[in-house]
Amino acid sequence: MLTIDALRVRYGPLEALHGVSLGFAEGEVTAVLGRNGAGKSTLLRAVAGYLRASSGRVRWLDSDITRSSVGRRAAAGVMLIPDEGGVFRSLTVRENLDLFAAGRDLAPALEAFPDLSTLSRRRVALLSGGEQQMLALSRALLAPWRLLLVDELSHGLAPVLATRLYTVLGGLAAAHPDRAVVLAEPHPHEALALADRVHVLRRGELAATGSPGDFDPVTL
Repeated sequence: MLTIDALRVRYGPLEALHGVSLGFAEGEVTAVLGRNGAGKSTLLRAVAGYLRASSGRVRWLDSDITRSSVGRRAAAGVMLIPDEGGVFRSLTVRENLDLFAAGRDLAPALEAFPDLSTLSRRRVALLSGGEQQMLALSRALLAPWRLLLVDELSHGLAPVLATRLYTVLGGLAAAHPDRAVVLAEPHPHEALALADRVHVLRRGELAATGSPGDFDPVTL
């Protein structure tokens, strides 16, 4: 569905990705693993268009989208849920849901996360980190996408809540076998349990690719 060829991304004089080549296939959940600073978030943001490639190519289906805007990629079905900033903190929970849904039914999000009904009038800035992550992930339940990029879903969360979010994400992926889901995680246990394919980044380079069974989460 999406192919990355020799992608390089720079932050000023610092190169964060050093010629990474990989792909995300329709019907698969792909885990992008690596320690903090490995280049996981940079990769997802470059795919979504928030960061410009200094060289290399990004192909979406049959089109070269390397220079396409965030808006054009989003319109084509590429959705990024970042580790921070995936919600509008100055608005209420209900206002966020209404924006995500754009007139569509809110039921999928409220059924997956009943807590959001209770919190509907609360300003997002007053929510806990876990509540904000639930709200951010609800966007994928309400708005259309074909490639879902999820950056550090479990960041800062208690294991019980992280498992809950991954359960919802797994159900979402299973319900849409014609789409692709990509997870970037520094902590591999939950991601390996959900993934069909794994890419490991180290210091901005692709270090390994394989199936979840090929990797020991303790050593990643």
